[in-house]
Amino acid sequence: MNWRERLDIFAHWKSIHHLVILPMATEPYEVVRDSFSSLAKSNYPLEKLLVVLAIEARAGAEARSTADRIIGEFSDFFPNLLATVHPSDLSGEIPGKGSNEAWSAKEAKEKMIDRLGIPYENVLVSVFDVDTQIYPEYFGCLAYNFLTSEHPQRSSYQPIPLFTNNIYQAPALARVISFSATFWQMMQQSRPERLTTFSSHAMPFKALMEIGYWQKDIVSEDSRIFWQCYLHYDGDWRVVPLFYNVSMDANVAPTFWGTMVNLYKQQRRWAWGAENIPYMFEGFRKNGKIPMSAKLYWSFHGIEGFHSWATNSLIIFALGWLPVLIGTGDFNQSVLSYNLPSITRYIMSFASLGIISSAILSVVLLPPKPEGIRLRHYALYLLQWALMPVTLILFGAFPALEAQTRLMLGGKYKLGFWVTPKGR
Repeated sequence: MNWRERLDIFAHWKSIHHLVILPMATEPYEVVRDSFSSLAKSNYPLEKLLVVLAIEARAGAEARSTADRIIGEFSDFFPNLLATVHPSDLSGEIPGKGSNEAWSAKEAKEKMIDRLGIPYENVLVSVFDVDTQIYPEYFGCLAYNFLTSEHPQRSSYQPIPLFTNNIYQAPALARVISFSATFWQMMQQSRPERLTTFSSHAMPFKALMEIGYWQKDIVSEDSRIFWQCYLHYDGDWRVVPLFYNVSMDANVAPTFWGTMVNLYKQQRRWAWGAENIPYMFEGFRKNGKIPMSAKLYWSFHGIEGFHSWATNSLIIFALGWLPVLIGTGDFNQSVLSYNLPSITRYIMSFASLGIISSAILSVVLLPPKPEGIRLRHYALYLLQWALMPVTLILFGAFPALEAQTRLMLGGKYKLGFWVTPKGR
């Protein structure tokens, strides 16, 4: 669909500007360049894009060299292009995306938005991981949803992440985990009443200013920004699903075992999003304007979601044999004990329908194949979904249990922000 053409029904659509923030640490030039190349191919007036490459000072001379190359190569495409340098060791901050994004947004306000005299309510902020590659209609789709939203200035806007930039170079386990994350986000978009922001997303710049930008001392800034807005505006905040995708990197390291370690660390960092639960509870306690029904709804789904993440796959794994193993003599003589393996088999057979459909859809969503990919590879891409039980336990339940246990213990056990290594 040509979303840019659909914008013509709005006389004022050209007043909408897009602030694009790409925080960067030690990612190589090739990764950053691919993301900027996708921006340059947008079916949207490039003069309406305010593009910021936000590098970390602690990343050193190599990051600065990458930023200089990007600025030199793409300044002709983007009239408003800025590189910011986030200082290290600032008081009240931890190294991470949130603190970098907050610094770069303030720099963009002063050096681009205010200088150009753009009204704050006419700016949408898209904050991307630096490996995020957009498709040509992204900004048109975002602007259309913003202009047709019932509450445009009180909404975040969430695309669907596809982790397919380097999917053909990823080992089987990494591919299954990547597509599992995509499918989860697809399901969440079909129930927007439970949707919160994740990874690459967009929001109005005016609201971002009013809440004081991203918090600088947390790890899960992508989901925390939703709760900052929700509490600040007394529950008058929601996420609008875009039903449009952006493309990101699957987790791939130079070696198989290196990839496995990185996958575990990435999932653990995502599971650290449980830090939002105490923040949410404390905000609910202090804010008497949010309806009690909304507080109970979000509290239940927040706890249930993280609890299920850490326990469901282990419960399913143990369902068939554990009661028989630890049951008493009377239980092992019961009809339930006799039928339990059969019941478990039926449950697993029914659940396999979901795995089969996931396998088919994952092949459909693969990008154009590179040289060297043959038909037999697609057969393997289908068969790889037999690894789903392993991924759910080793890269689902275990990192979630560790993250929640660390959150409970606090102190030296707290997690800092871990940058997922990128490469081509």
